[in-house]
Amino acid sequence: MRVDVLTKEYPPEIYGGAGVHVAELVRALRRIGSDGSGGDADLETRVHAFGAPRDEPGTASYAEPAGADPLAGANPALRTMAVDLAIAEACAGADVVHSHTWYANHAGHLAGLLHDAPHVVTAHSLEPLRPWKAEQLGGGYRLSSWVERTAYEGAAAVIAVSAAMREDVLRSYPAVDPERVHTVHNGIDTGLWTPTAAPDRVRALGVDPDRPSVVFVGRITRQKGLPLFLRACAALPPDVQIVLCAGAPDTAEIAAEVEGLVADLRATRPGGEGVVWIGEMLPRADVVALLTQATVFACPSIYEPLGIVNLEAMACETAVVATATGGIPEVVVPDETGLLVPIEQADDGTGTPLDPDRYVADFAAALTELLADPERAATMGRAGRARAVEAFGWDAIAARTVEVYRSVL
Repeated sequence: MRVDVLTKEYPPEIYGGAGVHVAELVRALRRIGSDGSGGDADLETRVHAFGAPRDEPGTASYAEPAGADPLAGANPALRTMAVDLAIAEACAGADVVHSHTWYANHAGHLAGLLHDAPHVVTAHSLEPLRPWKAEQLGGGYRLSSWVERTAYEGAAAVIAVSAAMREDVLRSYPAVDPERVHTVHNGIDTGLWTPTAAPDRVRALGVDPDRPSVVFVGRITRQKGLPLFLRACAALPPDVQIVLCAGAPDTAEIAAEVEGLVADLRATRPGGEGVVWIGEMLPRADVVALLTQATVFACPSIYEPLGIVNLEAMACETAVVATATGGIPEVVVPDETGLLVPIEQADDGTGTPLDPDRYVADFAAALTELLADPERAATMGRAGRARAVEAFGWDAIAARTVEVYRSVL
């Protein structure tokens, strides 16, 4: 069985959780194909990814229109669809095509029609639940929404990364047959994400490993709730370091908003000290070092189908404070691996807190609770590591994914 995996993000060009998911899933699928585990020695996994050429065997890359191409200056959604056409053509011979995110869903849908191959979609997020993307894409958001709807309604199977995501799929796309929507959780490589004390590396990043810290890792988007988190941080003791591994803003507007909130936060601290903002994508080793030394990891997302970042923190034995939304409660066990902050949200697709001041206060209180009791936080961190190892290993997740492939043949 040949499976062609279609994705915008793939190493070394990864900027979000979906890219991490694809990279780890492909590695696990290729392990299954190489060692024949589960009777799948015939499994061949190929990758079609956006971006610059890669030298990985079985992997092809596709650049967006540039230079003299008539679409070089087009709306980003149109440029994406142009790449999808090339990918769809290249999938000839695949037994199954498996696309990730709307960026590649169009390629998967077309490839399925063109080559008579079942199309499997993994739901990492949904366009109807991210209306703020209209700020980023303009009319392209209507195109991305059409692409996603068409692909989901035509897919042979949909894989949701959490039970909450499955509910979102069925609510957003009621024409999709519930029997075709399978829940297969995101995973974590606990060999790569493991507690690693590296105080010198942490100091080089501007963080004092001997002081308490709260770490945020994520893109600067409405979805990730960074402005809300920064407001909550204003209530934390001044000796607590706020570490932001945050970049790739969706729009100039949210970038300016975050810059202003960071400036305000620094202004409340003696000498403006203790707020560390790292805007570039860090190597995994640096992120692991920061997570390992952190007292608490913060996930203030207002939309999160599952949240790989929480698994990464848990695997590094770090307690998590996160929003009780989406698939997060399927990962973070309250009072065992961290604390969940309740939220009442608008039902217009934005996920906006109905009472943002209350949410900010509750998030600050949860952070303060664990910062004041580092031993409790450490115990939660150890429990989080155990849960990540036992429940979210990639080999088991890949095996369940292969079961979905075989079900559509």
